Amino acid sequence: MLAVSALAGCTATATEANEHASASGGSHAAPAATHALAVSQQSRPPTPNTPKASPPATPAALPVAPPGAAELAQTHTLPSTDDTAFKNLVHDFWLAVTTGNAAYALPAFFPEKAYEQVKAISDPAYDWRTRLWGEFVLDVAAVHPLVGTDAKLLRVIAAAEYAIWIPPGACYNSIGYWHVPGVRVVYERDGVTRSFGITSLISWRGDWYVVHLGAYSRDAAVGIVDEAAEGPGVPGPPGGC
Repeated sequence: MLAVSALAGCTATATEANEHASASGGSHAAPAATHALAVSQQSRPPTPNTPKASPPATPAALPVAPPGAAELAQTHTLPSTDDTAFKNLVHDFWLAVTTGNAAYALPAFFPEKAYEQVKAISDPAYDWRTRLWGEFVLDVAAVHPLVGTDAKLLRVIAAAEYAIWIPPGACYNSIGYWHVPGVRVVYERDGVTRSFGITSLISWRGDWYVVHLGAYSRDAAVGIVDEAAEGPGVPGPPGGC
């Protein structure tokens, strides 16, 4: 009985509303249009979610040696140019010169803590920061315009026959290391094979590291490119420390 009364009440209300609309000159078209719009909105298919593009991968340097190796004692092990450590050195170095950001090459650069053990000078840490690393940063900036961002690395040539052990006492050193001069970095750009040199690699605990890129020394704080050439160039010459 309650349900019927409620239904009757609703019907009476709707009828009264229609009569009121007729009496005031209103039209029944508006409620019909509203109903049609509601149906149209309900039947519209949902907008598909557009997949978002993934951000480009950020380049990253690779480790040349385990953490803390630079603080351990030197060894007499001759480094390889075929192992993972050397491949990571090449990766990091090439990433640095193609981006112009020398920081990518930090794992491939002779470590500050190792340099403190090697050099028999008053403040090797200061010399590492202001001269050794500072000159490398300048040299990376000088090489970058030659290779650009799209050059293809072909190979890195280190002449094994030129590798020598530098003993303690030579070159202001308190301990020895292996040294190889005149490494060639061979690349292709715009269909042309070109190259430039890495002046010096030296060893720490059986791994190679870049220590001088453009030159052993210079008269001003400017970047230097070592022996840029078309073709692969010639490794060496032997000597240096």
